[in-house]
Amino acid sequence: MNTESLVLRSAGRPVARYITRPELPTRLSPRPYLHPVTTLAGTAVTELSPADHAHHLGVGVAVPDVEGHNFWGGRTYVRDQGPTELANHGAQRHTAFQLRDPDGFVEELRWVAAGGELLRERRTVAAAELADSAWALDFTFSLTNTTEHELSIGSPATNGRPGAAYGGFFWRARKEAEAPRVFTAGTEGEEAVHGSRADWLALAGATWTLVFAGATEATRRDPWFVRTAEYPGVGSSLAHDARLPIPAGETVVRRVVTVVADGALDRGAAAALVRKAVSP
Repeated sequence: MNTESLVLRSAGRPVARYITRPELPTRLSPRPYLHPVTTLAGTAVTELSPADHAHHLGVGVAVPDVEGHNFWGGRTYVRDQGPTELANHGAQRHTAFQLRDPDGFVEELRWVAAGGELLRERRTVAAAELADSAWALDFTFSLTNTTEHELSIGSPATNGRPGAAYGGFFWRARKEAEAPRVFTAGTEGEEAVHGSRADWLALAGATWTLVFAGATEATRRDPWFVRTAEYPGVGSSLAHDARLPIPAGETVVRRVVTVVADGALDRGAAAALVRKAVSP
């Protein structure tokens, strides 16, 4: 599946593998990803190309509509037509590492489609220990429009499918016999949390918890995309109810910090670990 990868470590322990040059079919929108990501006890909390959604690739950045090009994978939602198989898939191509350490890296990528470059990305990923049973994945991506004209990012929601504003940072989580619990500081359940704006949200499985937090003001303004019943996944929506324009030469930056913990955390424990993970 890959020709190059690196291992991220927290407190000396391996907690994630990053695949830089995956060998994937074009229709999956090939892109670098983290998988497996594990708790400190070794429980895997990501999935790669599961049967229900082959284009879900662990943890990464995936966008279904960049000026009509699909960097998410799978079918494209077409207004008044529905999900449609199109030959419009793009790819994220690893260019170089600006920094590469055991606990993180800074990477340059090119987003290419139809033979040309649309965006250039700088991706910064770091692992940090929080406690004996928890660590944090700090994930920042900066997308710069390298064309001579404005580009815009869309989603199935902005193209006419209500509730489907996926696109941006996305984490495909571990699927178990029971759907995971999802909650924020003040709400609980997929219906309440999906599409909401919250400083953090937690996804708790049988023996693990992921706590996602927007770590910048711009990121906190993006609503959360949440699935638990159909499959377990959490993303931060770049284009929730309107397309996101990126003028020529301009850059969009988002940062999500995710607590990866052993055990099923309650609200108090989740909030405390988030505060520690995103503190200056």
